[in-house]
This record gives sequence, C-alpha cells and structure tokens, in this order.
Amino acid sequence: MSYLPGTHILGTIHTRHLLLLEQALPFQTMIGELIERLALHQVGEVIHSFENAGFTAVICLTESHISIHTWPEFGLLNYDVYLSNLSGDNRPKAQAIARELEQFFMGETQNYQEIRR
Repeated sequence: MSYLPGTHILGTIHTRHLLLLEQALPFQTMIGELIERLALHQVGEVIHSFENAGFTAVICLTESHISIHTWPEFGLLNYDVYLSNLSGDNRPKAQAIARELEQFFMGETQNYQEIRR
C-alpha cells in the first residue's frame, strides 16, 4: 500500500450572524449531523464557550479532525479540517465540510487554503 496524502483545509469565514458565533450548541448539533451524513467517525470532542465572546471546538475523528474558533466581536471564525485518505479519497468530504461551515454560519469565505499532505 502506498501513502495517499490527505486534505488539509484552512479557512476564515466572515458573517453578520453574530449569534451563530456566540452559541456553541447549534454548531455542535450541525457538525454531529454532518459527520454522520458524510460517514465519518467521531471519537471525541472538546468545546469551550468563552464568557460573552464565542467558542472554540475540536472534533476528533478517526480520519483526523475538525476545529473552529469564533470571534463574534470581529464577525469571523477560523476553521481547520484535515481528513486522511487511508480508507479512500476523502478530499470531497473535506471540501463538503468547508462548504457546510460557510452555509451554516451564513457567511462568506475570505481566506481558503487547501493543502494535500
């Protein structure tokens, strides 16, 4: 078996919907449903809500991870998605996660980097 590089996506989304950046529970529900729909495998998560100031979340997957950090005071969030390709090409799934984040937060991606590694 030869190594097939995974897909690492880094992005910044700007939004005017600040409540979505402040409340972790709606994100937690959406990302859990998305992980299930994409047939990924969640093995853990850590979500921390900051007092009056957004949240940070890391979702651990057998395929690797999804993480976000929100800044309601700036109307933005940064995200990081990495999916390995051990069980097949997960690039379309990583790209789908990035699109779903943009749709969920009703924003516009200002910075997008996709790295094969």
